[in-house]
Amino acid sequence: MRPLYEGHPEAPVAEPARGADLWTPRGFAEPGYGAVVDAFADAAAASPRGGAALTIMVEGRTVVDLQAGVADPAGRLWDRDTPTGVFSCSKGLLAALVSRLVMAGLVDLDRPVSFYWPEFAQAGKESVPVRWLLTHQAGLSYPVEDVEKADVIAWSPVVDKLAAQKPLWEPGTGWAYHALTMGWLVGEVIRRVTGRSVGEVFRDYLSDPIGASASLGAPHMAQRPVAQMAPIPGFSRNSLAGVDGAEDIARSFTLGGAFPIELVGPGAGFNDPDLQAADIPAGGVIATAADLAALWSSAIIPTETSRPIDPLVLSDMTVRGTFGEPVFGIAGTPTPQWGTGYMIHSPQRPLLSPASFGHDGAGGQLAFADSDHGVGFGFVTNDLRGEGDTRSLDILTALQNTL
Repeated sequence: MRPLYEGHPEAPVAEPARGADLWTPRGFAEPGYGAVVDAFADAAAASPRGGAALTIMVEGRTVVDLQAGVADPAGRLWDRDTPTGVFSCSKGLLAALVSRLVMAGLVDLDRPVSFYWPEFAQAGKESVPVRWLLTHQAGLSYPVEDVEKADVIAWSPVVDKLAAQKPLWEPGTGWAYHALTMGWLVGEVIRRVTGRSVGEVFRDYLSDPIGASASLGAPHMAQRPVAQMAPIPGFSRNSLAGVDGAEDIARSFTLGGAFPIELVGPGAGFNDPDLQAADIPAGGVIATAADLAALWSSAIIPTETSRPIDPLVLSDMTVRGTFGEPVFGIAGTPTPQWGTGYMIHSPQRPLLSPASFGHDGAGGQLAFADSDHGVGFGFVTNDLRGEGDTRSLDILTALQNTL
């Protein structure tokens, strides 16, 4: 095993000298997790444009808590408290939030969306159930009218456009990834049943009960600076040239004009403080790796201040519902499988075991729970990668062998 600070995860870790290898893991690992440390070290070495962090909890106890690299081009050290954007890992947490609202009797997944959000009953969407908003089957994977940055920040212009829009295909007959629109669709239901913003409900039901710093929207801005993300090399609008459905794919990630196709740039997209402060529930959660592990651990393990998600709710929401070829997408690209909002274990996107549920995020992020092993897992990086990236998978393989 590579040299590693060994102490309690809450203990301070001395900052290495600037001449030291900043990509050597810093932090904590219990005895027996050396293979996981090695896999993380390799992942950090494969992230030279930034850094990475990994936290693993087992039965509510932190067993691995590692950081490496830097949080921004200025060389700010990545430490345990460094928050970062987690992209679509947000979707798994959105599903967890819906699970809590189902437990509270506020949401019935099989009721029509229009029961909670009457304006949604337009253009043939009257009978679309809430569940289809989470399974990518609602036919609203992008808005046909352009959405600008100001619309994203204001919230209501986006939901108004989606409520009025005719579905891109007959809902329930197929699926295509609702990369960003899922957040406004599910989020508006949350707003209607609670009378509060999604960010406020996120804190009330997920973060605050366990003392996590993860947030959706403005509150994180008063905390530590967010890691600056480097875009996926080679991914651009030009890289989609000649791909069937290229315009559909591009619009699902850009909403027409609100986001760059690369998702991030210097001060742009999810690196833009204005957008980081907005409620973007499908991609805008800001969290540390430790936050993610704690949030997913609390989904299955009781704490002194929270109870797990009801097993019956989990059982319903983790049944495979979305798989196979999408309505549009890059032909031949392996597609994950989903339950109701939760990404689940599949050959295309392996997690720890068939009892795992959570979500990955663009560029290499991964966060999930595994009820068989009692695991809460969070891996984050700001050096985004695309096809061929095996960092999280290699860490998972080492964790499987260890457990």
